[in-house]
Amino acid sequence: MTRRFSHAAAVLLTAAASLMLGPAGAWAAVRTAEPGEPLQALVADAEAGDTLRLAAGRHAGPLVIDKPLTVAGDRQAVLDAGGTGTAVTLAAPGIVLEGLTIRGWGHDLTAMDSGILVREAATGSRIRDNRLSGPGFGIRLDSVDDVVVRDNRIRGDAERRSQDRGNGIHLFNVAGARVEGNDIRRVRDGIYIDTSRDSLLRDNRMQDLRYGVHYMYAHDNRLEDNLTRHTRTGYALMQSKRLTVIGNRSEDDRHYGILMNNITDSLLRGNRVSGVHQPRDDTGELLVGGGEGKALFVYNAQFNRFAGNRFADSDIGIHLTAGSEDNVVAGNAFVDNRQQVKYVATRAQEWSEDGRGNYWSDYLGWDLAGDGTGDTPYEPNDAMDRLLWRHPEARLLMHGPAVLALRWVQRQFPVFRPQGVKDSAPLMTPPDSLEADT
Repeated sequence: MTRRFSHAAAVLLTAAASLMLGPAGAWAAVRTAEPGEPLQALVADAEAGDTLRLAAGRHAGPLVIDKPLTVAGDRQAVLDAGGTGTAVTLAAPGIVLEGLTIRGWGHDLTAMDSGILVREAATGSRIRDNRLSGPGFGIRLDSVDDVVVRDNRIRGDAERRSQDRGNGIHLFNVAGARVEGNDIRRVRDGIYIDTSRDSLLRDNRMQDLRYGVHYMYAHDNRLEDNLTRHTRTGYALMQSKRLTVIGNRSEDDRHYGILMNNITDSLLRGNRVSGVHQPRDDTGELLVGGGEGKALFVYNAQFNRFAGNRFADSDIGIHLTAGSEDNVVAGNAFVDNRQQVKYVATRAQEWSEDGRGNYWSDYLGWDLAGDGTGDTPYEPNDAMDRLLWRHPEARLLMHGPAVLALRWVQRQFPVFRPQGVKDSAPLMTPPDSLEADT
């Protein structure tokens, strides 16, 4: 019995020891840094795999972490960069940075001053549950793979013009990043992702910004279950391919809920955009000419699929222009928009698929067959709409007898109808479920 107990105890001790060994084979240690201790010297003395725990209070930065360490606090530990440069730089693989309050980094956007800078060597690092407040970039990932940025709170400097602030989370030339559960406000763009691939942005909350999410030349990425409020544009998707955009919300953004510029082969499904309005005067006229609030603006974008989305209570539900053709638009709901569709092109577009179109809150047709689709097509625009888009000054005549007569002629004689959007199978009720991912 004694021999068996001793052998089991030895096995347990060996397992425990193996868990405590760092990558270099040394015993992993937990070191505590008190306020005032030089953090860079403590990093230099640490071994790979050690934990450096910052006690509550102010710790002077900047700090460069150049070996695989965990640097952690309990949110009461404040790392202050002193007003210049970058506060924390990660320059080794597998670093964990968590539970810190980081502030006081620089405002030089040309130098890319950041709260946290993740360099190429920091593959597989984890940045989580930190609180950042400063004028430059919040968290910047530069040419690095497989980094997780999760549950951080980032605040910019509201005293600066938005164009003089850094982005909240800035990704350049990254692959496999996961950016999840972050709360970002008062920066320039909430999340900016450039020349990057195979990354996931999910469940982030963004408010009071220029753009909530801004894609540039970023292919094969996923954007899921995010929320934007009070931005100039909720989601600016530009110059990118094969994006999967699912379950995002835009609430009370100003210019655009979702903007697509030169986007191809992408899926937008189950997104909810509401309340995109430009300010108006007491008479209802726009304070800025040509600046209608658009729930969805599609510019030079082809071969995309729009399904199961809801665009509601906005100045314009969907605006397509500049060759935005050959897209599938089916199973969506356009609800109570001041103008449902603005389509500026010359080719006819059919917005239904396999006998199923979209729901239009202003559709006046009937469903005598009882199959859930209207008996007559929905055609949102006529030649007078096109005239008013091209010559806004003609709006003064909008309710005049000549305009009313022209519209009557168009209804009576289809030969005068312009090429445009037609939904041949409009839905009588809003879709109550999302289309399966394709």
